[in-house]
Amino acid sequence: MATAIRRTTSILTAARRLQVIGRLAAQPTRGVATDGGGYQHILVDHRGEAGNVGLITLNRPKALNALCNDLMLEVGDALDKFEVDKAVGAVVLTGSERAFAAGADIKEMQFNEFGKCFGGNFLAHWDRLSRNVKPTIAAVNGFALGGGCEVAMMCDIILAGEKAKFGQPEIAIGTIPGAGGTQRLTHAIGKSRSMQMCLTGEMITAQQASEWGLVSSVHPPAELLDAAIKLGEKIASHSKLIVGIAKESVNNAFQTFLVFEIKFQNKLFRVT
Repeated sequence: MATAIRRTTSILTAARRLQVIGRLAAQPTRGVATDGGGYQHILVDHRGEAGNVGLITLNRPKALNALCNDLMLEVGDALDKFEVDKAVGAVVLTGSERAFAAGADIKEMQFNEFGKCFGGNFLAHWDRLSRNVKPTIAAVNGFALGGGCEVAMMCDIILAGEKAKFGQPEIAIGTIPGAGGTQRLTHAIGKSRSMQMCLTGEMITAQQASEWGLVSSVHPPAELLDAAIKLGEKIASHSKLIVGIAKESVNNAFQTFLVFEIKFQNKLFRVT
């Protein structure tokens, strides 16, 4: 019975998302500023010969792009604007050559009270990226650790620079991944390898990530962003409606029970 309810919920969710895809395809163009967007922690631009690829660059270099609350809210706001920008058919998310994102901002999180964490869902807004209708591409150079690895996995496709490092090192500070990491990682690379990464906190190289199925391709660091933009242009050249339907279909195979699994993981994370 529970399985049937979950499957029905998944089908209804897919139907609602397809309605959103249709509405977005019919909406007028509303541009995103190309001067960085006026944000504090991210830079926003249009890329590609036709300006049809949205680019979000995480920009906290002194903190290795640690994912503070305000940064994630800014990412969500930029995604909202690209979502209704008719010129944009795909979005690329990247960081710096040194770090895509070295994790959540621990200095910020350490002041959260247990009651607030357990009674609420203080990372709920992070999931905005995984709910994006238009395809998202993570271009990962340098470190993608903890929350950084989780954010990359929320994207539809991950491209990596040759020196990229992926990991879920939360166990070293007495907690577990808090934004879907244990679930998405297991879906991507399998139980044994996911267990190894989560229980040891060890990092893997871009080459390992490619061999294990976490990333789709590996590039020289200086060529990574161009490769991601070109991929975004290729996707954006197709019908937005059909791209959205294809994405929804693939995600249905991948995410049928993922939302329930992540809710379970988040309950455990809030206890830690």
